[in-house]
Amino acid sequence: MSPTAPSARDGAAPAGPSARPGREPGVPPLSRTGLQRVAHRRADEIWLADAWFRAKVLIVDGVNALYRDGHLMFVDAAGAPEGDRMFLGEDEAGTPYFAVLAPLPEVDGARRATAREIGHELDDLEGGLLLAAVALSNWHARHRFSPRDGQPTTPVDAGWARRGPAGDTHWPRTDPAVIMLVHDGTPGEQGRCLLGHNAAWTNPGWVRRFSCLAGFVEAGESAEAAVVREVGEEVGVRVNRLRYMGSQAWPYPGSLMLGFTAQADPEQPVQVDEAEIASARWFTRAEVRGVLSGERDDFGLPMASSIAHFLLTEWLAGRS
Repeated sequence: MSPTAPSARDGAAPAGPSARPGREPGVPPLSRTGLQRVAHRRADEIWLADAWFRAKVLIVDGVNALYRDGHLMFVDAAGAPEGDRMFLGEDEAGTPYFAVLAPLPEVDGARRATAREIGHELDDLEGGLLLAAVALSNWHARHRFSPRDGQPTTPVDAGWARRGPAGDTHWPRTDPAVIMLVHDGTPGEQGRCLLGHNAAWTNPGWVRRFSCLAGFVEAGESAEAAVVREVGEEVGVRVNRLRYMGSQAWPYPGSLMLGFTAQADPEQPVQVDEAEIASARWFTRAEVRGVLSGERDDFGLPMASSIAHFLLTEWLAGRS
């Protein structure tokens, strides 16, 4: 049994539009980026000091950033609060971007927002900046002490590493997780997919929401093997005809979601692991399309920024 993968929690929020207007179809909403990471700059203290004074700065409080009129809000160096700085990279024009970890200020017309809420509304540059900032923020919060000797660590390399007093250096790690849309291979509106309602989704105010099955890749395991294992563990169904659909970073706290489709016989009995999945059932394309179009509201689906939403819309379009 694996822990609940971060994107499986997508079912706890309303579904929205499938992607920002103009985004290339067939690509997960947060898989592309306009951010040039220019990693060779991270150890160049002279360059970083100069870049700070001409940079755009994103303030993040660990999870949230300020959002207004479809865009993230940035400040210049003079307007940036005190806090740990992280050099995120440059845009194509060479403008440097930093993030500062600090409480968010009150700004007229702006609101606090997470990548879960607004990721699909951001362009490729802003999406890449927000994901990088939140992923680094989460990593720093969880690695303030060295796993080698328990001593405090300090940020180095412009926020891309931490170092202990003994000279041990630690870098951010990414946890691979698989997320899969299981379907019956049938074309048309009566084709079905298998979705689950996670046992952790307990908010009584939520409509009962269903999402793709998901789980972490275990040590020594391929992503494909993890798909087969997780589906078997969570709903007792055997799958075949796996197809990789794309990946997407999900910094909650530091995962890379690997999206797949897989085929299964819907005549197999569904036997849920109740520790993880409260219920699971097959849904027709007509049912899923009805929820996404707003024509029905008897169950909910994943938020538009998630790769789970992407897998569902690709299946509806016949591209899976």
